Amino acid sequence: MWIRSKQSKQLALEHQELELLVAARTAELQKLSQRLLKVQDEERRRFARDLHDSTGQTLAALKMSILLLQQSCKGDLPKLALISEVEALADQALEEIRTMSYLLHPPLLDEVGFACAAEWYIEGFSKRSGINVKAEIAELPVRLPSSMEVALFRVLQESLTNVHRHSGASDAIVYFKHQADAVILEIIDSGKGIPVERLQVLSGVSAETGVGLAGMRERLNELNGNLEIESGANGTSLRATVPLYVMARPGQFGDCSGLNGPAQA
Repeated sequence: MWIRSKQSKQLALEHQELELLVAARTAELQKLSQRLLKVQDEERRRFARDLHDSTGQTLAALKMSILLLQQSCKGDLPKLALISEVEALADQALEEIRTMSYLLHPPLLDEVGFACAAEWYIEGFSKRSGINVKAEIAELPVRLPSSMEVALFRVLQESLTNVHRHSGASDAIVYFKHQADAVILEIIDSGKGIPVERLQVLSGVSAETGVGLAGMRERLNELNGNLEIESGANGTSLRATVPLYVMARPGQFGDCSGLNGPAQA
């Protein structure tokens, strides 16, 4: 009897040690995942800047050269027609580069905050996808911390991308509101919904949830936030809630109107 008791205690101790080891390894993996997301954001910001400053400037120089060619070929209609085609291609390339740069990391996110960047992105997404997206974005009295703004923007991007790819919806709505102790971002579509079996997988934490959803969860976990998904025959709702423990970088939001940026971005 004494031997069995000793064995039970030994097994309980080993089980406890194993649980502590698993918890420690899980915490390490979460830190690694969060670090990778931060590196990804930094790389996106750098790549966006390089696209704008190098490739964008090269195309702008090309446009100036085209203008000189047009002036030197006055009266030569065939050449002018060809030059006009080249100019149209340069304009298209410049617009695509600008759009790609802004999507990688929109300047509005750094300049005026999440609310204005979200409105800009939703407008461009609606034009590109053909999905009618209504936005109800509340402005906050103070700026959110940068890490929170980036996380919310990436959740918005990933969610609307999923709506476009998987839902078959023609309409969607985005809500952003704040409470006394949290901000809430909710994306609701009118699509076909997610099958029950798939929804159960997405509600858990496994490799089958997908990279995009896992990335959203990791971003929110770092902020002590949470992600909820509800789906049925009338569509799907994704809700991200982030607590407001500390409000960093205080300052009033600016007016979103009149800000520069590609209309189709």
